[in-house]
Amino acid sequence: MTQIDRPQPNPGVMDISAYVPGREHAPGVARVYKLSSNETPLGASPAAIEAARKVLERAEMYPDGQSLALREAIGAAHGLNPANILCTNGSDEALALLAQTYLGAGDEGVFTEHGFLVYRIYIQAAGAVPVVVREKDERADVDAILAAVTDRTRIVFLANPNNPTGTYIPFEEVRRLHAGLPKRVLLVVDAAYAEYVRRNDYEAGVELVAENENVVMTRTFSKIHGLAGLRIGWLYGPAHVLDALNRVRGPFNVNAAAIAAGAAAIADRGHVRKAADHNEHWVGWVTDELTRLGLRVTPSVGNFVLVHFDGSGRTAPEADDFLIARGYILRRVAGYGFPNALRMTIGSEEANRGVVAALAELLGRRA
Repeated sequence: MTQIDRPQPNPGVMDISAYVPGREHAPGVARVYKLSSNETPLGASPAAIEAARKVLERAEMYPDGQSLALREAIGAAHGLNPANILCTNGSDEALALLAQTYLGAGDEGVFTEHGFLVYRIYIQAAGAVPVVVREKDERADVDAILAAVTDRTRIVFLANPNNPTGTYIPFEEVRRLHAGLPKRVLLVVDAAYAEYVRRNDYEAGVELVAENENVVMTRTFSKIHGLAGLRIGWLYGPAHVLDALNRVRGPFNVNAAAIAAGAAAIADRGHVRKAADHNEHWVGWVTDELTRLGLRVTPSVGNFVLVHFDGSGRTAPEADDFLIARGYILRRVAGYGFPNALRMTIGSEEANRGVVAALAELLGRRA
């Protein structure tokens, strides 16, 4: 049978490089510390777990197709109008819906060179052209982004903070970026790691969305809220954007357990603070200790660090293999443009200390 004798995907689909998630398993190792997907070591709020458990007793019922309870909980937590909130199956779905709704053949979607890999995937899946912009010192460069905008640009994706670098740009720079964009261009501020940031010059994008018609902010429950397995994301945007997205999303795109757990999780402010405090302490400790070993660590405001092995006498693949053999699973990031670096999620105290000790052993230095 020839290819012409079977259904064919749309043009360009087979040119997409499929997303490869972080490794989960270390064969033959008794104890595994998964530090490859930026999951919180504190887990989900007990209130969220109990809320999901109760919903499973009514698993035969369809969820609320409007996710009203979750939208209201998000609105209460952030002081937002629930009417401007769209809940999604992870923030990935929000990003995909935006590309599907606002991009078409010949259009361009802009993102930075070390930005989230799914931006390229969703742009290409919409039949549009991905435009990659160079960063400066592993940070988004506003001037470079603006210089890349053409008459065909329809969307600019900005991860702030960015993954896998952990860097961010101050809110005034985000405002400058928006001010330089044509009003027909949609600025998507992906703030998946916003809850971890403790910098006075950072803002997730709420104000910018509230003041303009061409900005949306996306968020997730997968990181600090510890609900990655339930796939919950949300988008805050202008009414006309939500009207369009609601016409193309699935009718029951967020499951009932996710709605209940998300509403309980975002209301548990104590659990969120505990997770942020844990990260604040250990991201600093890990950065300092790895720097003492002679490794360069990109300064991060997220719940992960990017560790560079240039000049260490070892390569990132060698370090990865060494760590996996000891049960520590980090993330290779060659696909993000860092062939000689690993991204390490900030884990439990035991996991963090174990990675530092293992790398000290590999490099022949004292931890």
